[in-house]
Amino acid sequence: MPVSRLYKLYLSPHRAYIKSLKNLLGFVPGNLSLYRMAFRHRSIATQTKNGSKNSNERLEFLGDAILGSVVAEVLFKRYPYREEGFLTEMRSKIVSRSNLNQLSKRLGLDELIEFDNRMIHFPNKQGSLLGDAFEALIGAVFLDRGYNFTREFLINHIIRPHVDIHQLELTETNFKSKLIEWCQRHGKDVSFEVIANSEGENAKLFTIQVNVDGDICGVGRDYNKKNAEKLAAEKACEALSI
Repeated sequence: MPVSRLYKLYLSPHRAYIKSLKNLLGFVPGNLSLYRMAFRHRSIATQTKNGSKNSNERLEFLGDAILGSVVAEVLFKRYPYREEGFLTEMRSKIVSRSNLNQLSKRLGLDELIEFDNRMIHFPNKQGSLLGDAFEALIGAVFLDRGYNFTREFLINHIIRPHVDIHQLELTETNFKSKLIEWCQRHGKDVSFEVIANSEGENAKLFTIQVNVDGDICGVGRDYNKKNAEKLAAEKACEALSI
């Protein structure tokens, strides 16, 4: 970053916030508004002039794709002889909402997220707030610094020091079975429904919706149908506090 720009940032009225971000990220952010948006939860979003909401949901969508790409590369190189199914399972464990929620808190993102304070009294409503903010942050870093920088940031600043891949390999996280068993115990109907199937040139992106007693409780997206179901089941487990 040019010295003149850095000087202006430190003279800005937001220098305390910039310092907090630098301590978190390990670098000085360029476009501060991107990072503020990354930490703005939809519970306090307002409508802009063009009709969209100024929440972190769009950045979350972008960050999710980038995170999945980098994690896939890391796993592909770490396990050169393992089959596609194993790699898919490991990726789902690393990018699972429960893991990203824990990782987000460990990094201190909970101190920066802006959300409706009434959610504090209803922990089950907070759901994937932390994990969503983490993905939105990755989207902000990408737009601010580009893919190569974001890739290095994720690998060296996040994955290597904070993600125990070996431990995750030994961890069983079958959210689909967990959800089905809970529904059976409580006499509830559960179903998984394909609500979108976007075909790309070489792959299909599945969007799976899980319904419990007719209510939508979770949505998952992945290029692997079973993994999309697992992601949807995980979000349903969070929504139902299972």
